[in-house]
Amino acid sequence: MNIFIYLMVAAGAVLVFYMITEAFRTRVRHHQLSFGQLPAAFDGFRLFFISDIHRRRLPDPLIETIRGNVDLVIIGGDLCEKGVPLARIEDNLRRLASLGPCVFVWGNNDEEVGAQQLRRLLARHHVIELVNSCKVITRGADQLFIGGVDDIGHKRDDLSQVNAQSEEGFAVLVSHYPDIVDVLPHDHPFSLILSGHTHGGQIRIFGWGLEEKGQMKHRPGYVHLISNGFGTSTLPLRLAAPAETHLIQLRRAK
Repeated sequence: MNIFIYLMVAAGAVLVFYMITEAFRTRVRHHQLSFGQLPAAFDGFRLFFISDIHRRRLPDPLIETIRGNVDLVIIGGDLCEKGVPLARIEDNLRRLASLGPCVFVWGNNDEEVGAQQLRRLLARHHVIELVNSCKVITRGADQLFIGGVDDIGHKRDDLSQVNAQSEEGFAVLVSHYPDIVDVLPHDHPFSLILSGHTHGGQIRIFGWGLEEKGQMKHRPGYVHLISNGFGTSTLPLRLAAPAETHLIQLRRAK
């Protein structure tokens, strides 16, 4: 009986160690997505999408792996949470801004460090807030619209404003909450939607988790990428929902 207990304790310790290790792994998922409506000037345009950093530090190897391969960095909310030192947040922003132009949408935890303090850090590193608004990128006569909806959890989202600003070209929508797709009008202009928030359930047992596992969903008229996110909340543990970031190359369908 004692041997059985020891084996169970040892197995539990190994599992916890594995879950902690998984929580701090660094992965870059590479995606190539083709769209018939993508303007020719943006064929090959590269987006780096990272969501739910929370308490983690961005390691140098991650930044160096993708340096020179990014046209736009998209921070999908929950850059931080209560208790994260401002110095760490600023260091993460500095590293992301070193890769190229950055945009940011608010998540449900970001305000916990102080909205005005975070806004000052974003401005200092030239990170553009997308608050029910769009960033327009122009190449010659072609345009790419990056729309960001404000935090749904605090009921500040106004998708109609983003729709109105995104109707003249290829449009990407960034929403921290994947639930944004439940309120998309049938005539929405978005070809790609990027979300995080769920952490993929963070801990999944025999395929079951509190939230849906991150994945790429191909829907009629658009693609929806839901990320497992980079960090964790509550406990630094992951199981069967690996930490991830995303390097997305947009291609014009032949």
